Amino acid sequence: MSLPMISLDSLVSGVSLEDMLAKAGSGGCSSSSCGSSARPEDMDEAIWEKIKDHPCYSEEAHHYFARMHVAVAPACNIQCNYCNRKYDCANESRPGVVSEKLTPDQATRKVITVANEVPQLSVLGIAGPGDACYDWKKTKATFEAVSKDIRDIKLCISTNGLALPDHVDELAEMNVDHVTITINMVDPEIGVKIYPWIFYQNKRWTGLEASKILHERQMLGLEMLTTRGILTKINSVMIPGINDEHLLEVNKWVKQRGAFLHNVMPLISDPAHGTHFGLTGQRGPRAMELKALQDKLEGGAKLMRHCRQCRADAVGLLGEDRGQEFTLDQIPEEVTYDPKKRDLYREVVAQERGDHIEAKKAAEAIVKDSLDARPMLVAIATKGGGRINEHFGHAREFMVYEASPKGIHFSGHRKVEQYCLGGWGEDATLDGVIAALEGVDVVLCAKIGSCPSDQLAEAGIRASDAYGYEYIETAISALYAAETGMELLAASA
Repeated sequence: MSLPMISLDSLVSGVSLEDMLAKAGSGGCSSSSCGSSARPEDMDEAIWEKIKDHPCYSEEAHHYFARMHVAVAPACNIQCNYCNRKYDCANESRPGVVSEKLTPDQATRKVITVANEVPQLSVLGIAGPGDACYDWKKTKATFEAVSKDIRDIKLCISTNGLALPDHVDELAEMNVDHVTITINMVDPEIGVKIYPWIFYQNKRWTGLEASKILHERQMLGLEMLTTRGILTKINSVMIPGINDEHLLEVNKWVKQRGAFLHNVMPLISDPAHGTHFGLTGQRGPRAMELKALQDKLEGGAKLMRHCRQCRADAVGLLGEDRGQEFTLDQIPEEVTYDPKKRDLYREVVAQERGDHIEAKKAAEAIVKDSLDARPMLVAIATKGGGRINEHFGHAREFMVYEASPKGIHFSGHRKVEQYCLGGWGEDATLDGVIAALEGVDVVLCAKIGSCPSDQLAEAGIRASDAYGYEYIETAISALYAAETGMELLAASA
């Protein structure tokens, strides 16, 4: 049975859901096959089944699917110089920050409520605000309760790895097949500069001893997960002058031990956050410094470039956070899971992903025909769905793609402060947006006013809304072909 043409925007906003269900009927694809047309040719089918709807493990999936973190694990067994776990903090977006801590029962009610209202939801993660493996009883109780009601939700944890080896068997038994480990060093001498202390075997360790123990436990945990077929993502914080060049070695080590992805993230270093690095003036990397390091790592462990360094209570698509819509005071005391909305969304997404993958293939062919052309960085304003569908002034981030004769590749994202509020744009905010777009050649958005367009042009960045609502890759390929054609004509004149 063919599916009706239902827009993702209309489904997500909950418009006429009953009508959509009636039109969709009982046919369509099952959750086990949706989107299978997007599987890379060099990827094993079993691996693709694990990652195809996981927004962190698949760059393609993150256009369509959402994650949810529940803050049930506040206790931590290490101290990092870049971390300050904050509670009741609604206005910061970084790891370790939450608005409210939850019990497993509260978390279960919250997950069911979100699943009923956010059809993109595919993944439940526990990322603190402490450590999911150290606060293990709460992590395990939450997963067991949620999986009874929502059987198809993917379960994953984020951990520093110190307590991980103690719980690998239980993770496997609970069908947790995605684990993120934060590994910032494989040389304990460098670890001393990052970790003041760890708590292990009922004792606090400091200095070189602490770093050695942490390193050994992280490697052991990674190897155990690989042996059991659990996919691992390695998070590494890039700290200029401390571990930036060393991350090349980290990449080699984790690849040798079977890591599926390596995610190099920029240090968030603001004195207002109260971290040791923030208070002592340790700077974070510039966007182009991060890109340069990621480019050096190509050919090693597969890179993740679309991470948003989410809060420990984040809800929604990567790049958005709807957590404040689902605080405890807004969640019913009694809630029952209704799968209809999520099931329909997956049917619609399967149709859209099939169209998108064909468009990407055509776009790649166009770009690869542009021989000897220089690379171009293009920043995209998007609300999701793989399309250019966000107004420039409403964007809180831009997704950056690199187009070259090698193809179209996602490079990373640039967070910005929203430029347009209440119909007016702030010049100071626009200055910050322009600074964040360092190295970008062109900005593509659904709409942009003449004032910001002119100021971007003065900074050497072109902006266009001519490709509004096109697939991202389709628009980039058309732009790139036009630009390189113009350059070739100029060179031959």
